[in-house]
Amino acid sequence: MKKLFLLIGIIVFTLSSWGCEDNFLDVQPKTEIGGDTFFNSADDLDMYLNSLLDWPWFGLGSGIFIEGSDDATSTGSVEFRNIMVNDLTSRQLTSGWDWERLRDINYFLENFDNADISQADLNHYEGIARFHRARFYMEKVKRFADVPWYDQVLNPDDEELYKPRDPREYIVEKIFEDYQFAADHVRPSSVTGAVDKWVVKTFMARHALHEGTFRKYHEYLGLPHEEFLEIARDQARDIIDEGGFSIYSTGEPASDYGSLFNSTNLTGNPEIILLNRSIEGERNSGWAPGAFGNYEQSPTKDLLQAYLMDDGSYYSEEDGWETNTFVEEFENRDPRLSQTFAYPGWIIENPGTYAAGTAGEPYIQQLNPNFTGYHLIKWFVNNPSSAYQADIDMPVLRYAEVLLIYAEARAELGELNQADLDMTVNELRDRAGMPHMTMNPPTDPVQADRYPNINSAELLEIRRERRVELTHEGRRFNDLMRYRAGHLLEELPRGIYFPELGNYDMTGDGYDNIKLIPHTESIPSSGDRETNEQGVTLQYFRAGPYGSDATVFLEDGDSGSILARDNMGTFEDPKFYYRPIPHRDTQINPELEQIFGWE
Repeated sequence: MKKLFLLIGIIVFTLSSWGCEDNFLDVQPKTEIGGDTFFNSADDLDMYLNSLLDWPWFGLGSGIFIEGSDDATSTGSVEFRNIMVNDLTSRQLTSGWDWERLRDINYFLENFDNADISQADLNHYEGIARFHRARFYMEKVKRFADVPWYDQVLNPDDEELYKPRDPREYIVEKIFEDYQFAADHVRPSSVTGAVDKWVVKTFMARHALHEGTFRKYHEYLGLPHEEFLEIARDQARDIIDEGGFSIYSTGEPASDYGSLFNSTNLTGNPEIILLNRSIEGERNSGWAPGAFGNYEQSPTKDLLQAYLMDDGSYYSEEDGWETNTFVEEFENRDPRLSQTFAYPGWIIENPGTYAAGTAGEPYIQQLNPNFTGYHLIKWFVNNPSSAYQADIDMPVLRYAEVLLIYAEARAELGELNQADLDMTVNELRDRAGMPHMTMNPPTDPVQADRYPNINSAELLEIRRERRVELTHEGRRFNDLMRYRAGHLLEELPRGIYFPELGNYDMTGDGYDNIKLIPHTESIPSSGDRETNEQGVTLQYFRAGPYGSDATVFLEDGDSGSILARDNMGTFEDPKFYYRPIPHRDTQINPELEQIFGWE
């Protein structure tokens, strides 16, 4: 915390080094700057603001792949689960109260107008910096609610350093003042990966929807919410009308959605509002295969069951839907399911440590303790070429999210009509080859049970569409928080269903390829294992109850869904929608009091 309060005489900043003039994403140390000697030109301002870029990227620590929510389970250390199970306090929860980035932003805002450029250009650069400050503070609000507001660099002896929290209402007001200035002044186009008007408006709409719905469903806050839903609606509509974006589609519903997440060139893609570009040999994507296999994460049955049938009906309307086998679960479903999950018959071309299999052959699900048996192919690069993998682009902001923000805001405001659905949800369904959503849809009891605090069938379906379309893009946990749906994090993460021990076809070709045996038995030596009608040796797995020495845990020991965890703890409402200020920081500044029951 003390680092926030050091007055900066110089800042070490980073300068991109690209071989072309239209991209500036790679950052390497270049020089040191002082407020009185540096901020002299547009180039200076560009270089400084470039050092503030922090877009998500490939990698297991990105927050995209380790999806701490009801969409996926992880064997890693997931904060919300640790809190729910272990009853942690501010002495153990020590992350998030960092302020270095704010210091850097405010330092820029105190010095940028020294540059000898036009007022319009100054406004553009001020807008970008205030955009970064708005994003910074929104993350603080989502985590801590009330936080101190600082809009200047402070000296160590400034009394402001030791003030109490400012209320959420005040902080959010300042956030949207920053956003509005940025939306009014940042230019509408920029180089790849930089902040432009549409990036500003997309984040502004995203955060307005978050704040509006958070206030609406966390009614104990006693804060008005309609204004923020209107901001979300209006900003999203402006992007729709003026941004020139559209949903990417080549008329191939079985592949168009999935292709967005393993492309080597998304430049010029009409759906991409913000792109984190990679160029093999210049800026490596950092892609790694851990998200697919048995490294830390696996998607849940609950997510799989959220996808519609391909005729638009609910999966829960199917006979025996809760006990369908792996092959049956993928029959006649929304095509996005098989572009997200490894489906029966999916051909693996890029096997490795966490993606066991034989290149060019159907993948057979690998079953391991604390994993669901499902595997994620969204973001998986099914190409063994290291050069190809290094060249994968990251779509940071997609137009699809803007459409969903608009639909949800309209529904929350009670304004939704069929024209709204046709220009938003149904654009996404058209890409996937799915039937259109209409007003007054029948209510899916499973979806209604997920969200007992709403009674709008349209809103239930918009939430489903958002979950399916944006899964594993880092949105789901925040959605659960703003929906006040923390109870869903208590659900045990389940996987593939097996009605009994024995042989199973996992590829959908009619031939068995795995065998479940009791965990009390040993797997036979390779020469003694059973083969199928094609002469292929079955893969053996020892099944048993959770916590046994089995290689796959089944709910009932010898039958049922795979159980990846047997205890998710209890979600305490409203306490666990927030985090405490770390204990060490409340000792430095005793004016910082804990709220919502935290200690």
